[in-house]
Amino acid sequence: MAGPAFRAAAVRVRVPATSANLGPGFDTFGLALGLYDDIVVRVADAGLHVDIAGEGADTLARDERHLVVRSMRAAFDRLGGQPRGLEVVCANRIPHGRGLGSSSAAICAGIMAARAVTVGGTEALDQAATLALASELEGHPDNVAACLLGGFTIAWTDSFDGDAAVHAAGAGAHAVTVAPHRDVVPVVFIPADPVLTEVARGLLPATVPHADAAANVARAALFVEAISRRPELLPPATEDRLHQDYRTPAMPQSAALVAGLRAEGIAAVISGAGPTVLALTDESTADKVLSFAGEGWAAHRLALDTEGAAILPLTQQ
Repeated sequence: MAGPAFRAAAVRVRVPATSANLGPGFDTFGLALGLYDDIVVRVADAGLHVDIAGEGADTLARDERHLVVRSMRAAFDRLGGQPRGLEVVCANRIPHGRGLGSSSAAICAGIMAARAVTVGGTEALDQAATLALASELEGHPDNVAACLLGGFTIAWTDSFDGDAAVHAAGAGAHAVTVAPHRDVVPVVFIPADPVLTEVARGLLPATVPHADAAANVARAALFVEAISRRPELLPPATEDRLHQDYRTPAMPQSAALVAGLRAEGIAAVISGAGPTVLALTDESTADKVLSFAGEGWAAHRLALDTEGAAILPLTQQ
């Protein structure tokens, strides 16, 4: 059986940063943010060439270990075969190890690029299959769902017990999108030092009190209403008892910043596994919130991304 055909022209993929959990929605909620990585990929006659600019330029591998390349390889396998060679150019703006979905962005960019350079790739690896593969590579669907689809996403899997067989089969991941309210303005506080996701996740207990789980269910349900229709409810809707307090030892400054912002009535949470802090504000409070950034923090007001991962013309800025 013949393998797939590949396009000669280069393709460009843009993928957004994402914030997951958003307080109570552990491993479920995701929000796409207006901060982007771009990759340009071209099928070559032979070999592999990887160039990196921006975040990770001094630390990331430039060979088959690169996450974009690994994700492309996984997608090409699903599409029926590997190209003879690849040229990959990455322009990275999403900080690494800060809880803004840099690994999900790399995974989604790689899969989208592989689909785009393969003739019939978009049809052969449709949106559901793309989400399933991205979730399998990332290990959970919250960030990849928001990265692929944009906006506010609710993701889930068919397994209630983390069944490895479900994820290994590349199945069981689903997501829906909900349009965020137009008045919601995200502000991120990014610290200088990263925290490994594995470290932050390792601090979580195997079990939690039933009352805490029930409280999070209520807040998560409220969050959907708050983010989409009633943003004035975001402060109570972002309360969490499942993960943030347990992770405090790994990011005490982030926890203190969240507490300080929340004391002022601002909906602030740990972004993903941290240590970035996300505040969900509006036009009237965004500038005040930015002033909370002290020494060692880079504060940015971001737009909400509503498109998700996209194939763009090579010349578009």
